[in-house]
Amino acid sequence: MTIIRPDISARAAAAPRSGIGEIVTYARGRDNLMPLWIGEGDLATPEFITRAASDALLAGETFYTWTQGIPELRQAILRYYQRHYTADLSVDNIYVTGSGMQSIVLAIQTVASAGDEVIYLSPAWPNAAHAASVSEAKAVPVVLDFIDGRWVLDAGRLEAAITPKTRALFINTPSNPTGWTATKDDLEAILSLARRHGLWIIADEIYGLYYFEGTRAPSFMDVMDAEDRIIFANSFSKNWCMTGWRIGWVVAPAEIGQTLTNLIQYSTSGVAQFMQKGAIAALDLGDEFIRSNVERARTSRDILCDALVATNRVETRKPEGALYAFLKIDGVTDSRAEAFRIVDETGVGMAPGTAFGPGGAPFMRACFLRDPKQIEDAAERLFAYIRRR
Repeated sequence: MTIIRPDISARAAAAPRSGIGEIVTYARGRDNLMPLWIGEGDLATPEFITRAASDALLAGETFYTWTQGIPELRQAILRYYQRHYTADLSVDNIYVTGSGMQSIVLAIQTVASAGDEVIYLSPAWPNAAHAASVSEAKAVPVVLDFIDGRWVLDAGRLEAAITPKTRALFINTPSNPTGWTATKDDLEAILSLARRHGLWIIADEIYGLYYFEGTRAPSFMDVMDAEDRIIFANSFSKNWCMTGWRIGWVVAPAEIGQTLTNLIQYSTSGVAQFMQKGAIAALDLGDEFIRSNVERARTSRDILCDALVATNRVETRKPEGALYAFLKIDGVTDSRAEAFRIVDETGVGMAPGTAFGPGGAPFMRACFLRDPKQIEDAAERLFAYIRRR
């Protein structure tokens, strides 16, 4: 039971418990558990990354450092974009953060004040909407359509949600949890809408290289002009198996760089320098690792989705991007209760769709970024459970 003290901030007290964390806390540490509930795989950070960080740590790189990131890391991020994207950037557009989550928080704090509105596409990873609420902005969901197993954006519905209080559109593509991936036409339509209404776009493109229809997903960087108001949030967590490192970055107009630097200063004051040295190795030496991990994810995606569809009781399709199967089991109306039942009866941990906001309630999310043999095992357990349910 949670007791709310009257002498703490009402805003802080109103922050909800994570619907994902709830099921993780319930079942973490069990024998024979297959944890598909959170967005990480089974691989530890590669040795070429940990070695670079370890060498820097042993060399005494443990002092305060550049708030916005060491110059060498900002240059490495720039090289990453030059290899994978076409945008015309400089280091003045790049700011190192203490995780992709902090990147999102900083972006929201930069563009939205108390009482302002931030529109996001739902179902959605819940942290972004709650980050807006904790910042005293209002998170406004626009639900994607679910048609024949695919998620589809209705641009007219998105525009209809805009009010005089709207300050930003939060766009996550490829999407966690749905796998929805914006086409270039989608991105152009969203950008045109933002320009017309004078809005910022917060672009969460963390899964941009986890794309199964080509080398990378379409990006706002493919359609934007230099003067467009877009803040990109990114992270080292997924591409290089660095979830526990808590390091990310922001790409933003140089004109707001000092504001971002100030916000970093007054929250974390920057990222440890030895961690940043590991991040440089990830960026400069890790492209082949990413490619192999994406192929591994593709294999596991196919195993899991094929098994689920074969039950004839699951509605889903193979997602175009990201790391998740978002599935709808016939007869399930309370996915929260179902998540507890599934982990109790099968040992497979999945996140309930109720955690992902409007449109998500009947669904379950399973992360397939794991060894295909593990996913085969999970798929067999789920297949048996669903068929006897």
